[in-house]
Amino acid sequence: MTTNPWAREVLPRKLIELVGVALNAACTNLNPEGTRRHIRAALEVGATRDEILMVLKMASVMSIHSCSLGAPILLEEATAAGVNPSKKQAPATPACDKMKAVGQWNAAWDPFFELDPIWTDEFMATGAGIYGSGVFSPKEIELLSVAFDASYTHMYAPGTRRHIKGALKAGATVEEIMEVLKLCVVQGVQACNLGVPILADELERRRIGAEP
Repeated sequence: MTTNPWAREVLPRKLIELVGVALNAACTNLNPEGTRRHIRAALEVGATRDEILMVLKMASVMSIHSCSLGAPILLEEATAAGVNPSKKQAPATPACDKMKAVGQWNAAWDPFFELDPIWTDEFMATGAGIYGSGVFSPKEIELLSVAFDASYTHMYAPGTRRHIKGALKAGATVEEIMEVLKLCVVQGVQACNLGVPILADELERRRIGAEP
């Protein structure tokens, strides 16, 4: 089961390994052994420094979902408590304005933009620099994003749906997207990678302790 995505060759081997890097390096996972293993494998099949670094940057900025989740709740609870955010003069937000103008703005960002437009603009400028680098094709970016959001350590449903829709629009097939989801499931083997050596050590410790 764990080798199936590699054997079927629906996705290029390089993309499979980059998805592996994404799943292990994601800020919701931070698995050093898996990250190293898949970076090594990605380099062996031709991935470049810039491609791997791009995945690591994407693994960092997915933390924005803390605000996607929390900011709407903050606004709702503040309203219920009769507490209003302090009103300030509207600042310049060129990065957000540009994203809105080209149709790349996500309505899920509205709540934290309302609460802190300057910080939101700084974040969007950072994200735009990463995703606008041209290192990956739009389809590859969407497939990697599906992996980040569908990962069992994240399971962010709004983002998973958004990026599946984006992947289909960018030309990905249903089979390719399913392979990414399977790679997310394969990541579950990390439980055995962690636990089996510990189990073996503890069984050996008990055996030695039981010897006359």
